[in-house]
Amino acid sequence: MNVGLLLLRVLLAVLLCGHGAQKLFGRFGGAGPAATGTVFERWGFVPGRPMVLLAGLAELTGAASLAAGLLTPGGAAVIVGTMTVAAVATAPNGFWAQQGGCEVPFWYGAAAAVLGFTGPGAWSLDHAVGLGSLHGNGWGAAALAVGAATAAVPLVLRSRVLRTRAQQHNEVTS
Repeated sequence: MNVGLLLLRVLLAVLLCGHGAQKLFGRFGGAGPAATGTVFERWGFVPGRPMVLLAGLAELTGAASLAAGLLTPGGAAVIVGTMTVAAVATAPNGFWAQQGGCEVPFWYGAAAAVLGFTGPGAWSLDHAVGLGSLHGNGWGAAALAVGAATAAVPLVLRSRVLRTRAQQHNEVTS
């Protein structure tokens, strides 16, 4: 089981680091903060560039926590929150990734949630420093709750932006 948890943690972290690097540095075919900020603003996350920086840093921070298996429920909460926001933003395109849907952020968030419940395993810094008990139903539920609560903030702000845009559009077309 420890090998499986280590693989899950490291593979998820590598993918999350790739997505963070796309946003923050334009690596791996990413557009970087300015161009990605334009996309974020189209989705209703205003101002776009700071929101991109926040999302990219959250992905890298959560990935580091999960890869190392250090403060795993906290890292899981960061990823659950970030991926919830990403999933909601891409959900209008459907579920599947090839249509621009929410499949990828859903999966990353789900995998992080699993680690919040299972813990990182014995091959982790949590275990090495005596925090190996940071897992189980309570910790997993806390990771989900904190992730959902942190996702609510940008999603509520986004809904206000989108509502204002719709009202302005209706006024122009009326």
